[in-house]
Amino acid sequence: MEFQRARTDEQRSQRRRHILDVTAAMLTEMPVAKLSLNELSRRVGLAKANVLRYFESREAILLDLLISEGQDWVAELERTVPPGDGTPRERGDRLAQVLATSLARRPVLCDLMSNQAAVLEHNISTEVAIQHKYAALQNMQPLFRLVQQYLPELGMEGAARLVETTLLTATAVWPYSRPSPALQAAYDSDPALAALCMDFTDQVRGTAEVTTSGLLARQEH
Repeated sequence: MEFQRARTDEQRSQRRRHILDVTAAMLTEMPVAKLSLNELSRRVGLAKANVLRYFESREAILLDLLISEGQDWVAELERTVPPGDGTPRERGDRLAQVLATSLARRPVLCDLMSNQAAVLEHNISTEVAIQHKYAALQNMQPLFRLVQQYLPELGMEGAARLVETTLLTATAVWPYSRPSPALQAAYDSDPALAALCMDFTDQVRGTAEVTTSGLLARQEH
């Protein structure tokens, strides 16, 4: 960056954005678990103490990136969700496919989500926790509305349940769909074990389809 020390709000915002951009680039090379503050500081070109002037911890950086990645995903969905033609079941299946495939194309987002509760929401202050949760709520609202508009039969409550279930499924399935080399070798060597290897897109799509069908059935009754 051109300035050595951020002196204005605009420069501080640019530096925070630069730190987030470098973090995102690193996560295309390594999982969240292997990203260290020392290596991030080196790549950003700042001392670790200076990085911590902008974010209170490694986890705070990753939570901010999670919000940013989530915003990008929602914006993509708003552009790409197909026309709402057909029966509720047909629309539900199409939406499940879009949700699953769009998440699969975003490994950084999925890795961050899978580490959120167990790792990222620790080693942060109450202030950062509050900021993060409010930002997450803001992210979810347009997604709820998008689903509700596409499947009005669900109502807003049903749309929220579908989104929440889909995201929880993605969070849980992601690490299982990325086996270690040893586990992958075990799957490759034994067909009986290979059945335990989860396909991320199939699992998320299937769960979203079943959830949508169940919610529609409950609404009918």
